[in-house]
Amino acid sequence: MNSTVKGQDSTAYKWEVSSKKIQDKVYELTFTTAGNNNWQLYGANESISDVPSVEIELADSSIEINKPFKETGEGKAFKNPVFDNASFKVYEGPASFTATITFKGSIPAVLLGTFRFTYGKGDEFYPLNAYAFSVPLEGGVATTSKVKVESFDLKNPVSSCGDDDTGGKGLFSIFLLGMLGGFIALFTPCVFPLIPLTVSFFTKKSQHKKKGIANATIYGLFIFLIYILLSIPFHLISGVNPEILNNISTNVWLNIFFFLIFVFFAISFFGYFEIGLPSGLANKIDSRSGMSSLGGIFFMALTLAIVSFSCTGPILGSLLAGTAAEGAWPLTVGLAGFGLALALPFALFAMFPGWLQSLPKSGGWLTSVKVVLGFLELAMAVKFLSNADLVKQWGFLKREVFMGIWVAVGILIVLYLLGKIRFPHDSPVKKFSKTRIAFIVFFTVATLYFVPGLTNTHSANLRLISGFPPPLCYSLYKNPVNCEKGIEPLRNDYEEALQLAKKENKPVLIDFTGWACVNCRRMEENVWTDEKVGELIKDKFIIVSLYVDERRALPATQQVEYTTKSGVQKKIITVGDKWATFQSENFDAVAQPQYAIISPDEKILTKTKGYTPSAKEFAQWLECGIDAYKKGTQTASK
Repeated sequence: MNSTVKGQDSTAYKWEVSSKKIQDKVYELTFTTAGNNNWQLYGANESISDVPSVEIELADSSIEINKPFKETGEGKAFKNPVFDNASFKVYEGPASFTATITFKGSIPAVLLGTFRFTYGKGDEFYPLNAYAFSVPLEGGVATTSKVKVESFDLKNPVSSCGDDDTGGKGLFSIFLLGMLGGFIALFTPCVFPLIPLTVSFFTKKSQHKKKGIANATIYGLFIFLIYILLSIPFHLISGVNPEILNNISTNVWLNIFFFLIFVFFAISFFGYFEIGLPSGLANKIDSRSGMSSLGGIFFMALTLAIVSFSCTGPILGSLLAGTAAEGAWPLTVGLAGFGLALALPFALFAMFPGWLQSLPKSGGWLTSVKVVLGFLELAMAVKFLSNADLVKQWGFLKREVFMGIWVAVGILIVLYLLGKIRFPHDSPVKKFSKTRIAFIVFFTVATLYFVPGLTNTHSANLRLISGFPPPLCYSLYKNPVNCEKGIEPLRNDYEEALQLAKKENKPVLIDFTGWACVNCRRMEENVWTDEKVGELIKDKFIIVSLYVDERRALPATQQVEYTTKSGVQKKIITVGDKWATFQSENFDAVAQPQYAIISPDEKILTKTKGYTPSAKEFAQWLECGIDAYKKGTQTASK
């Protein structure tokens, strides 16, 4: 029996994939194309500079792919000038490639994978183009794993306690974080000297003082709007798939990329090179800023955003990377705060030009600010590397290693402010201003606060930065004293949680969480450790933690192509794919942490609960869930 599925034309070639069972647990997969007269398709068994021309990628590593592939079609030899005229077999017409695969475990009803092929012509060469496929297998077992639970009624829980809206939580704090980033950016060498210069330009050029103030205010408004506009692409991509920002923020290789970028930013802040956008773009926009209309003022604001990029870019990058998982609107709010902080001085100093005299003169202190920011960028870089380590559970950046790096960064900042370390463009520190002394004291105290984080003592639980370092249990020590052993959730096993709940007659507390989720760690370390909350969770609930960023592949029998309630088709390949989709489909949310209380027969007992730093409030919600379960049980018995 053959099964065939047509694929999308995503490249220069159209493909069809079919399957054939040839014996128990052994199947043939055949990929067929009609060819393309404009290109040459490389044979399935060619090796081009030690890179195979054709590959089949299956997420389940237990499936064995046997080589060589079988090939059909009229092939011919082609000497490729790109590879020293080495000879390769190519097809210019129809061709089919057949692979034999062997299953060690259960056979899935539908097999998902990626077929990669190589084509080119003359000196053009396009290796390993991806074609995602799904193909039914004869005798395969359909997955019994649920994504959408039909008995869930999110709008009509048994009890109305909980959060009225799962979105918008913490937007004000994100706005304040954005403003903080904007105010920090003001005190950099790229922005600070422009304040008096730009304000003087508006007040002196305008015929009337009111007109100058109005123009400066519009200028500030345009700065504010420009930074908000940066968030528009995030709204577009999140409209396609609401989980995409979360997937981006927890992607291992993207976090490693962020780590390298932030190290790059830090070196720039140390004065070894400047980061800038193309000079041609800056010059073109600057030439338009001379216009006297609103357009001219807009281009002046755009010029500021571009010429200050070498200083604002790293700070802005920190904001974008830090809030990406929260969604598009939190990004917009954060950028609004950043833009507002940058825009305010230009409008305020135009209204009150006398204030300009109180501004400190530009000088070496601006360079010191930039270098300190460079050290802080290094500390941020370590956080992104930690995210990757936590998601993959590599174990090389345990909590104490993380804190050791932060302590080292803190020591270096203090030594720099004391004048013991110098970078390019630094001048010797001849005297210590009150501001410099204040920062020396601040970073000394902060570093001393971090030092206990290296020890296996109760003081290593650094509550002020809870959630930012790796979890307390992710430790170099064999028996970390701060690792809470009382609450041990089932991990990524929703079905087992339901069965256990039925057996023990308890409601289920679902914890949507993530390895790289800061607020999740804060809840676990500060709220779950509260005596009352801990007792309620341990004694009254079956708790299951579902990790939305778990990159471990599901068994082939559980990998599915799922159509969401909004009509979008998505492939569920990893454990994280499954639980992220489960959360968005059933609870209309993509942010973590999110908590839900359900009955063993899968009825929603309360509204969901998001990040709740108040242990008292969280305990009240848990008690409400227990009462709702008793109420539901009594109603069912009648």
